[in-house]
Amino acid sequence: MKPASFDYHRPQTLDAALGLLARFGERAKPIAGGQSFGPMLNMRLARPEHLIDLNDLVELDFIRVSDAMLEVGAMTRHHRVATAPEVARSHPLLAAAAATIGHYAIRHRGTLGGSLAHADPAAQMPLVAVLGGARLVLHGLSGRREIAAGDFFKSVMTVDLAEGELVTSVLYPRLPINAGWAFELFSRRRGDFAVVAVAVLLTLDDAGRLGDLHVALGGVAPVPLRLDLSAVAPSGVIPEDTWIEAVSEFAAQSIAPEDTVQIPAVFRREVTASLTQKALATALARSRKASA
Repeated sequence: MKPASFDYHRPQTLDAALGLLARFGERAKPIAGGQSFGPMLNMRLARPEHLIDLNDLVELDFIRVSDAMLEVGAMTRHHRVATAPEVARSHPLLAAAAATIGHYAIRHRGTLGGSLAHADPAAQMPLVAVLGGARLVLHGLSGRREIAAGDFFKSVMTVDLAEGELVTSVLYPRLPINAGWAFELFSRRRGDFAVVAVAVLLTLDDAGRLGDLHVALGGVAPVPLRLDLSAVAPSGVIPEDTWIEAVSEFAAQSIAPEDTVQIPAVFRREVTASLTQKALATALARSRKASA
């Protein structure tokens, strides 16, 4: 299929892009890498009168690292996020997750900001943002604002983005040097969206006791699901095999998937438990190695 007709605009600056979005309002849609929105145009699920191409906004293609934060521009391609040494050093979980996105061509075109704004509940970048307490930087003609990733995602492909606003960058807290992390994903075919994705981030103290633990699930709810583990994984415990099993079972019972033609609910729960168990074991091993 072919898209419905539209007027094409290719602004050279962020201010120009925001001006076009303000001018045309609901009749305009921005496009970044086009890996999700492009097919929607072709299938005529989206019919904007004006298409605002953001690919010349080089000011939004950057990676910056400070003592406490990693900031990644919204037009940064997934391939760069996956391979940049500064991302691998400051947030290896983000790099690992980006490396699992789609296929080679998709990673070279798709962008961080596009994935977050599209808000597919099975996508990798929203999951990592919610898990790690990232903050999204948004710009509109009224100025700049920040919003926590956990507040940004509202439902399936629905976000807290006002008309005329764009995601311009993402602020990720750098991972502690002794952090253990893991990202696990199951899809029906390599490169497909996740049936289930699990991201884990934890720390251990010098005695091997649990410090912080964060587990988030993708593909199982309308938005990335960050679990409240206070009842099953309090700080101070020494994680052992029975602990891993208990947390994994808790994760599986925390979701309420529906049966679909392709994926029965019981299968999605079983995959959630299995991936969580694997991710916890990997994260613990990494933290113990970093603390040794």
